[in-house]
Amino acid sequence: MAEHPNSRPVITTSSSPYLECGNSSTGTPWYDKESMLSVPKYLILVEVILGLLVWALIASTEYFHFSPFGWVMFVTVFYWLLTLFLFIINLANGRIRHIPWTKVVLIFNCSAALLYTSAAFVEAALVNQGVKGHDFNCWAASTFFAFLVSLSYAVSAFFSYKSWHRGDE
Repeated sequence: MAEHPNSRPVITTSSSPYLECGNSSTGTPWYDKESMLSVPKYLILVEVILGLLVWALIASTEYFHFSPFGWVMFVTVFYWLLTLFLFIINLANGRIRHIPWTKVVLIFNCSAALLYTSAAFVEAALVNQGVKGHDFNCWAASTFFAFLVSLSYAVSAFFSYKSWHRGDE
């Protein structure tokens, strides 16, 4: 087969971002900017899973004998459903054009962090009311996860604020 006189050999190279991370000779950063931008998306998944644990652990006990647990259950189930809804919207990459998503998510995460923290403190105050055994163990575990979810929402609020401050849409 004859080669065309003006043809040049094609040289292809592939590089992996994992091989270049932290390479000071090429000036590449130690982190991948794309994966750093996806941290809030992973936090939504963490909030869904931990939020489910919080209200499922409470629901498996006789919480209804203590009226403050009504507040805890309301906050945990309400924000779990809304977070699940936002997670599904994120997966579908569906954007409704006339909604300022950065502001909506910022307000959502700030309110979730505040109300979840209040629910976690209410639950922490009620843990000792549980008789040693099933209720006590479930309430103690649920309290621990409630504080983790509160922290997760606070970190999400920080990322939402950074996104809003940059003017991302």
